[in-house]
Amino acid sequence: MAMNTASHSRLDLSAFAGTPIAVLGLGKSGLSAARALHQSGADVRAWDDDPVRREVAQEGGMALVDPGNADMTDVPTLLLSPGIPHTFPAPHPAVKRALEAGCEIICDIELLARADRDALYVGITGTNGKSTTTALIGHILNQLGKRTVIGGNIGEPALTLAPMGAGGIYVLELSSYQLELLTSAAFDVAIWLNISPDHLDRHGGMDGYIAAKRRIFARQPATGIAIVGVDDEASQAVYDDLIAQGKTAIAISVERRIEGGVYVADGWLTDERGGAARRIMDLSQVETLPGSHNAQNAAVAYAAVSVIIAGKSAAFDAQLADAIATFPGLAHRQELVATLGGCAFINDSKATNADATARALACSDNIIWIAGGRAKAGGIETLAPFFPRIRHAFLIGEAANDFATTLEGQVPTTISGDLATAVAEAAKLATSDSTPCVVLLSPACASFDQFPDFEARGDAFRAAVLTLSEDAA
Repeated sequence: MAMNTASHSRLDLSAFAGTPIAVLGLGKSGLSAARALHQSGADVRAWDDDPVRREVAQEGGMALVDPGNADMTDVPTLLLSPGIPHTFPAPHPAVKRALEAGCEIICDIELLARADRDALYVGITGTNGKSTTTALIGHILNQLGKRTVIGGNIGEPALTLAPMGAGGIYVLELSSYQLELLTSAAFDVAIWLNISPDHLDRHGGMDGYIAAKRRIFARQPATGIAIVGVDDEASQAVYDDLIAQGKTAIAISVERRIEGGVYVADGWLTDERGGAARRIMDLSQVETLPGSHNAQNAAVAYAAVSVIIAGKSAAFDAQLADAIATFPGLAHRQELVATLGGCAFINDSKATNADATARALACSDNIIWIAGGRAKAGGIETLAPFFPRIRHAFLIGEAANDFATTLEGQVPTTISGDLATAVAEAAKLATSDSTPCVVLLSPACASFDQFPDFEARGDAFRAAVLTLSEDAA
């Protein structure tokens, strides 16, 4: 993962000293924001429905005030955890009260942008691939000696990041929830990877989801550049609209040649900006970026860094290629945990929807699939073209019975219930003969029925597999 190369001094939030700020939601990002504001002298009024989190804030010297019941007329700002609804399916009562009082409602990314206006900001959104692309851009920039830090929806929360200042670069993964809570933040390079149905209950449908994602292009400076993956119909429409508005935009494809754009052809990252096509590197040789989806991530990262640094020479292209080739990959994104008896055990816990799982299933054959959790809208019906690749499915969590119904007659299934059982049963099948296979945890579901987040689910998978590996040694 890209690391900040600057000394880790604190962001200057002194402009908020003495100012009342309500903070609702004291998870990782909310608590870090409350602490940073409190340390800067802001009048922080913190709240979370979880009493344990409230106690942590109180022990840190912060006042506990429930904005759902308190008088908000003297509070100009509500810092809201992106996980808390402020529109659909219904506004949180505290949000409704804050709006009635005339409060602005923002997230920690917005405060970061206000605290450090001199840095360059790169924003990355899309349904799938955000984390890998964010980390890859950060990795390349650091390899090229640029002061860079990654954060947002990946890694460190925004207000714990080291200040970049003039000449420094923030590379930020942005969810639709975060984008909805930005009011002044603008991105010098705004990246849209792709779009497919996800979080529709929080946005009132697909149109609302797309509208939230499109906010990444809002307020871009005149010199701003948009980079758009155009391999789905809705994303192509976004690109076309940006061009119609006279914006500078670069199209990215892994499915076809893009005249004047960046694309992948026969595995080769190809740059056709400025005339003749230039072959940059053979992406099929980068083991940490398997599959066409990662080829898109690499093409986007290449395009982003090339405009940030504005290099155009063959030597610069070679530097970028070398940096991409050294990317170590990310945990929980098609992470190879171990190989037992010729079968690879892959942790793809980050695949929380069917579209993300499709990308993993497309990379292998003879798959022993572990799936399930809290289902997203649409289930796994769209994965039917990949069912012939699946040798057996072991199903877990709330979605197990529904997934079994979808797979009936097409894929042999076992309802394992929990992840530990699924890993043990999958391993037994995988090692029952000498045929090479892939045991793939790619749940196509949220984790919240059995785990606090996808990281915890992936960690549990890794631990179970490594235990098997130790037993086999």
